[in-house]
Amino acid sequence: MYYCTYQSPLGEIALTANDKGLSALAFQTGKSPITYTGLIEDSSKFTQVIQQLTQYFDGDRKHFELPLAPEGTNFQKQVWQALLEIPCGETKSYGWIAKSINNEKAVRAVGTANGANPIALIVPCHRVIGSNGKLTGYAGGLALKAKLLMHEGAQFKP
Repeated sequence: MYYCTYQSPLGEIALTANDKGLSALAFQTGKSPITYTGLIEDSSKFTQVIQQLTQYFDGDRKHFELPLAPEGTNFQKQVWQALLEIPCGETKSYGWIAKSINNEKAVRAVGTANGANPIALIVPCHRVIGSNGKLTGYAGGLALKAKLLMHEGAQFKP
């Protein structure tokens, strides 16, 4: 496993990857910073990720095209795949995700899986808000979630 850090306009981002692709992205000021114990620092493994993150923060990229390798249960991976379907500048509710994976009653489980997403920003868990249009939890904090949504031009209730 490899890691590197990226200085974004919203703070330091830690990235990890294996030979299959990006395995984690975390804002280091959030609730779930990445620890580097046992990882090899190698920024050359992250050239494409860093380029696309820079384009995103410059406003030139709306969709990431990267090999992803998140680790999780089949249900979590199903939820994370649904997150990838939410376009930049839009938001969806937990109920919408539950319906999109044909499991309407799993709203709470969807919320838990959303919170366990290891690849923040690229797998856009920040685009999930409450059915009332208000912001709900985010590992990076609600202030960061609001900044990301404003950067994308998404509508939500403060």
